Amino acid sequence: MLEDTYTERLLFGGAISTTFPLRFQDVSNIRQVPDHQEVFADPSRDESLIFELLDFKHEVVDNGSAAWFLQDLANEQDAGGFTLIEQSGVVEAPGLQHGNVPGVVTTAVGQMAISKGRQGRDAQNIVKVYVANLRLKEVGTDVLITAYEPNYINPLSESASTIGAGVAIPAMEAGLLPMAEVFRLAASSFKVNDWSLFRGSVA
Repeated sequence: MLEDTYTERLLFGGAISTTFPLRFQDVSNIRQVPDHQEVFADPSRDESLIFELLDFKHEVVDNGSAAWFLQDLANEQDAGGFTLIEQSGVVEAPGLQHGNVPGVVTTAVGQMAISKGRQGRDAQNIVKVYVANLRLKEVGTDVLITAYEPNYINPLSESASTIGAGVAIPAMEAGLLPMAEVFRLAASSFKVNDWSLFRGSVA
């Protein structure tokens, strides 16, 4: 039986809302992330959920956009052994329509080896990464929802001292909602409450 509890959470001063488990704490201030990001983490499992607002990338086509951002993320983090596991087609999101232009969503899942901070390749953990790209064309914004789920913790990683080295315990065994479901819930419940959020510049 799952012990996880989840509720609607407010992001970016309440301009956006979405739903995910309460065990994910807001660590944006601790990690000193930029204004266009909000980061939530469950330190006991080294899982994290990131919401990011980006300038719309016109050079990226809708079909496969989430996979494009996932590959870009792997490049940015100097990831080892990147593998694209799956990607979705383009789905319209009527709930994200602004003006006459509906939002569209694509998702992608991959696996890669990344290190925390500047620990380097010797301390890389193997993680599953989920990306949803919500394309809000009318307001010139690409929204990224990224979820990290560790599969294997390197003994040299700083994560090992918190959750232990080796193969990560599956969420279901711990009575928790699996990260794949946390990700789906956060993406499917994503809602814009105040479109004026996008009037200013984003990164």
